[in-house]
Amino acid sequence: MTLAPQEIRTFFVTSNTSKRQPIFRNHERASLFIQVLLDNRAKQRMLLHEFVVMPDHFHAILTPAYEHSLEKCMQFLKGGYSFQLKRQLKFQWEVWQTSFNEQRIKDFQEYESIRHYVWMNPVRKNLSRTPQEYSYSSSSGKFEIDPMPDHYRQG
Repeated sequence: MTLAPQEIRTFFVTSNTSKRQPIFRNHERASLFIQVLLDNRAKQRMLLHEFVVMPDHFHAILTPAYEHSLEKCMQFLKGGYSFQLKRQLKFQWEVWQTSFNEQRIKDFQEYESIRHYVWMNPVRKNLSRTPQEYSYSSSSGKFEIDPMPDHYRQG
């Protein structure tokens, strides 16, 4: 995947479900969202570095592909999930709060701090004892994700 000229386009993003409803507490719904994440990665729309799907929100570290804005990538994720959820699982309610939160990751220390936050989110919320045992996260080691971008590597 080609990165944009302003190569440092890696973001920490968060989006909440509508009214903070625990949509992702359901295994099928959480698994479907992870599939949407991985499908968009496979389509090379973005690099997916880390993620966690919590009962009422998700966090991800991603780098948009050259031809896509961050907003477009979030549309792929949120819109794609809403479409699939309604089509496959017959979900009839509003899925997402409008908009999302973003933070551009500036350096290695910030990347590592955010990665740690993403991994520890289920532990802090008493959903698992360790990051590795939480099934809906890149910390589980069950999903193919992209490594830390080269521009953050310490050398």
